[in-house]
Amino acid sequence: MCGIVGMVAGRDVSPILMEGLRRLEYRGYDSAGLAVVNGGRLQRLRRLGKVQALQDALDGAPLGGTSGIAHTRWATHGKPSEINAHPHTSGGIAVVHNGIIENHEALRGQLEAGGYRFASETDTEAIVHRIHHHLTRVADEVGTEATVGPGAETAGAGAGVEARSGIGVDHLRLAVSRTISELEGGYASMVVLSDAQPDALIAARIGTPLVVGLGGGGNLVASDLAALLPVTSRLQFLEEGDVAVVGRDAVRIFEAGGREVRRPVRESEQTADSVDLGHHSHYMEKEIHEQPAALTRALENRIEDGAIADAAFGPEARPLLAQTAGVHIVACGTSYHAGLVARYQIEEVARLPCAVDLASEYRYRSPVVPANTLFVAISQSGETVDTLAALRAARKLGYLATLAICNVAESSLTREADLVFLTRAGIEIGVASTKAFTTQLAALLMLTIVLARQRGIDADTERLIVNRLAEMPGLVEQSLLLDGAIAELAHEFAEKHHALFLGRGALNPVAMEGALKLKEISYIHAEAYAAGELKHGPLALVDDDMPVVAVAPNNELLAKLRSNLQEVRARGGRLFVFADPAVEFGDDGGVRILRMPAHVQPIQEPLLYTVPLQLLAYHVAVLRGTDLDQPRNLAKTVTVE
Repeated sequence: MCGIVGMVAGRDVSPILMEGLRRLEYRGYDSAGLAVVNGGRLQRLRRLGKVQALQDALDGAPLGGTSGIAHTRWATHGKPSEINAHPHTSGGIAVVHNGIIENHEALRGQLEAGGYRFASETDTEAIVHRIHHHLTRVADEVGTEATVGPGAETAGAGAGVEARSGIGVDHLRLAVSRTISELEGGYASMVVLSDAQPDALIAARIGTPLVVGLGGGGNLVASDLAALLPVTSRLQFLEEGDVAVVGRDAVRIFEAGGREVRRPVRESEQTADSVDLGHHSHYMEKEIHEQPAALTRALENRIEDGAIADAAFGPEARPLLAQTAGVHIVACGTSYHAGLVARYQIEEVARLPCAVDLASEYRYRSPVVPANTLFVAISQSGETVDTLAALRAARKLGYLATLAICNVAESSLTREADLVFLTRAGIEIGVASTKAFTTQLAALLMLTIVLARQRGIDADTERLIVNRLAEMPGLVEQSLLLDGAIAELAHEFAEKHHALFLGRGALNPVAMEGALKLKEISYIHAEAYAAGELKHGPLALVDDDMPVVAVAPNNELLAKLRSNLQEVRARGGRLFVFADPAVEFGDDGGVRILRMPAHVQPIQEPLLYTVPLQLLAYHVAVLRGTDLDQPRNLAKTVTVE
């Protein structure tokens, strides 16, 4: 969701802020804005729509300054509009903010009673007015002769607190800390810019991530390292509750209690080139075709002599996994579908009970936790607020241990879990997850194998499954050769309004993922059902205008699936079947068969059959002309409930 970038430097920061916003566009947003301090005066520019609209406005009326903040907003409080776009200001103070303030209405009432006027419908504006309110009082407490510039109480952008006798950056930090203590909601990370202190930004992490970038002629802060990589790869990740003073030459970090602390400096392995499109038309296309390489990275150094390496899940994993008597998987969206696939595999191969929950629902019930249950949280970003909250709730409920399966090494999820498995998918820009999903499937299959070993699976069986897993990068590479045929098939869907996806067994979650991809980026209403459930409702929707997509591997459920698909044909439904090369369905004009590149074993089917469904969604969206990398109303990293 919303993206933040800020910088203090010895040069004009506006071009850097704009490049940072462009690299955060994948997170999803509806408006963009920036504020800079120029000649001691705070200046702001905001626009509804894409970052390019802000760039066009900036080209027409340049704003330059050696310190500034910028933001892409995904609307929560108040409709998408220029007046609701960030930054928000009060006097000479500007704020950009990610998250939700649950008590903003009460704060607004107090501030309005004190003379502050609100220009927007947002919860963020209450933050900036409250910081201004506290800064005036901090000035009185420290005995400075601070004056409030004209119009400050009415949020004039050019007015502010004038530090006649030395209001310093620590006074601004104190005002921010006092404001934070009043906020309710838990997800309110922010960066603050003041014209009274143009050589520093105040950054506060509450719930949603913030990362500091060191170097590049100054220092930066952003909600995502992608915004920093064009300038620097030296990073400091703020911990929960940290407040940082980001200056031109130094960064000081204070923990929630106010004590100054040091956070480790890390060198990112990612580069600015990681987010370049190359020869592809869209990030989603690029990421679909990166899946063989991503799977290879996921498996690299984790297979030894036909077995999954003991260290794959960390040095502490072996004794914990040996004790595991059950697994509880919690995730959202695409990651949830990966968990549903894993349930079939864990129960069949490892012979352990496995439950799967939506993270957004998990913490609002009272789960019963059997002894020695392993809690597994899955997230591409590691910052999904519902998954993080579920992990934190789980830590209090008596699980044996918590395991994070994640793509981002420095994320909140990986820092808070007992065990970590990094999927190594690489930066994923497209909102519709592709390579993150397939690497999650690989990670969960590796977990299944390790758990099965602890339950007594023999070495030959393990070697057979591991060898099947090792074949997957090559098999996925073969499946990408279907791209042209699927692009042609997409024409059958481009004018449709609804679609139905069917699967059985572990392929049912794959069908669910296919339906999700189609609805996310083409805006066609698509739903998935276990094929055996057709007679329990979905069959009422079937007619000759409803395309029905089925995944049909040649396994023990094929005969059952055939019967289900005959029910569709008997009612005039059009069938589009992704089938094993040996499977025959006949051709009565209403069945379109797309042959998969190879026959595979059941343990390989979910990974292989996922890819053509991704390609189908992609090509349908291209034909419909949607913004498929940044689909409407959606965001890559969901940082609010």
